[in-house]
Amino acid sequence: MKSTVAIVKATQDVQESLRQALRLSDGLAGLNTGDKILIKPNIVSWDFDLPFAPFGVVTTSTVIAALVHILAEHGFRDLTIGEGGIMNAKPEGDAVFTTLGYKKLKERYGVKLADFNAGKFLPVDYGDGMVLNIAQQVLEMDKMINVPVLKTHNQAKVSLGIKNLKGCLNRASKQYCHGLGDLELSATFPRIIEKLPVALTILDGLFTLEKGPAPTGKAFRKDLLIASRDPLACDLAGAAILGYDARDVAHLVNYAQRHGRSLDLDDYEIKGEKISDHREFIDYDWEWTDDDTGPAGFKKRGISGLAVRKYDSSLCTGCSVQYNPMLILLGSAFKGQPFPNVEVLTGKRQLAGADFDLTVLFGKCACHNNKDNPNIKKAIKLWGCPPDMKKFTEELAKEGVECEYAEYVRFRHYLLDRYKGQEGFDLVYWNVE
Repeated sequence: MKSTVAIVKATQDVQESLRQALRLSDGLAGLNTGDKILIKPNIVSWDFDLPFAPFGVVTTSTVIAALVHILAEHGFRDLTIGEGGIMNAKPEGDAVFTTLGYKKLKERYGVKLADFNAGKFLPVDYGDGMVLNIAQQVLEMDKMINVPVLKTHNQAKVSLGIKNLKGCLNRASKQYCHGLGDLELSATFPRIIEKLPVALTILDGLFTLEKGPAPTGKAFRKDLLIASRDPLACDLAGAAILGYDARDVAHLVNYAQRHGRSLDLDDYEIKGEKISDHREFIDYDWEWTDDDTGPAGFKKRGISGLAVRKYDSSLCTGCSVQYNPMLILLGSAFKGQPFPNVEVLTGKRQLAGADFDLTVLFGKCACHNNKDNPNIKKAIKLWGCPPDMKKFTEELAKEGVECEYAEYVRFRHYLLDRYKGQEGFDLVYWNVE
């Protein structure tokens, strides 16, 4: 029997659109009213100090609220919304949940809220020497409803249901998933689901995002909801709508091979909207110079004397959040004169070249990987996980590279301001009425 995927065009009545998606996919069939159910949104991060554009980045509260209401109508009472995203140190998950309106769902329906980062993590043996630390609150649940965003990812091409489960891990295990060789990202995180009771996946496609997963990417209205009890089937449909053949998405290939599954959409039943009516290629990656010296935009500006090596899959979550601020700060230091022959390295793979006078080791992985590198003449070692950006600017200033934090602040305002006046782009989707 073929697995079913429902694709529904979301109307202004998102709750009714979600009902339709659940009906078509028979989405609630795997749940019992007495189950302890975890709803897992995608909250990549949030920021209370600077403007934050959640479009296509964070699961909309509109969809989460609609799901909770429908579950309550069907008699489900033991509901928890939980996530372990990259919360700012202060405030943490509780404040983010309040901002997203989840506290209102707690008051109305008795929903419990779980910030995984504030709780315990337990080691889970996946075999083959792979042990991941998973939030205890996740392991105590009977069933999970996974509610990611329909978006691209600059390291994984697409970030959908299977990828969203990485938020159930503690920081050390997230870093472990960004390993080398057999522990490469596309081989590790698809295995997380093997020990989790995922009963339903709902892709929130009200918005989608190119060059994700962060707000630096560009968001578009997509107005789709995709639901399936089969997590691979749901991701295959989502990837196709984003314009990707699953055979070109390494983690989907790895998942399918491990579980003896097909990557051919003809082997799945698609109900509702046709994929062909909504398929549109959404680019996942940023343009870099051919000689790997930095973003294409740096070359257009005439920046020279600086080589920022392009991120790879070994760049883990913490440093990836600081990667764009690092680029903006470096760009702000350009005053028309060449940089003093600087190379910037990140992640677990990149090794310093011999032709640079100054090497910036951005993050503890780059520091460890280059600790005995004879090519380094002088190093700025930023051991943080992630690095401290204030120290980054201070250390560069000592070498005559003066970064302007105000430029980064202006950029953050730009990321949100570019959506102002665009129809359908409203922050109300991240609140609960």
